[in-house]
Amino acid sequence: MTQDQQKQAAAQAAVDHVLKKLDFDSYLGVGTGSTCNYFIDLLAQHKGRIAGTVASSEATAERLRGHGIPVEDLNSVRDVQIYVDGADEANPHLELIKGGGGALTREKILAAAAGSFVCIVDAGKRVDHLGRFPLPIEVIPMARGYVARQLIKLGGEPVYRENFVTDNGNVILDIHGLHPIGSPRALEEKLNNITGVVCNGLFALRPADLLLSAHANGVETLSSETRN
Repeated sequence: MTQDQQKQAAAQAAVDHVLKKLDFDSYLGVGTGSTCNYFIDLLAQHKGRIAGTVASSEATAERLRGHGIPVEDLNSVRDVQIYVDGADEANPHLELIKGGGGALTREKILAAAAGSFVCIVDAGKRVDHLGRFPLPIEVIPMARGYVARQLIKLGGEPVYRENFVTDNGNVILDIHGLHPIGSPRALEEKLNNITGVVCNGLFALRPADLLLSAHANGVETLSSETRN
């Protein structure tokens, strides 16, 4: 399978999983990115099976509404049963790097709020150790220089993502040079404690519960119960 075919296969596996697990009055969290776009397009065929969705970005909300799928604000729903999203990297412990599309803060909020977090990836996103993909950090604009200096002290090489503003009105610093990240949970905590950081793209303190990873021969399922 090509990479796009793998993304579509992972998305179809996620739709199948969601249809088995969701109640008719449940809300589904939906992430951002190319693999999630496949998921949204496939979910549209079954939109009557869910009460509605909560989107991790304005782009995702627009695509969902384009298919006639209801989109609600997180504050207006009782709970989010399942959250489906992609990743830029995923390790064997279901720890992730996310935020290549810049929606990491809302994605992390949805992951925290959801009862279950399902991650869908193609084979190219699977890694043994996180960090080759530049780690995104959402930063309050006035703190950009200060945060960058603190990131350098941690051994990173921050690069300002030019001409990009998040849906929250903030900027992104992409940190290069961190591979391999030996302890993703510890680094996530350190980054959270830098004043001016809104959110970082490590999803280790709250990893995925289920990873659906497509490759040339099909879709592999890795759950939190079976991970190494």
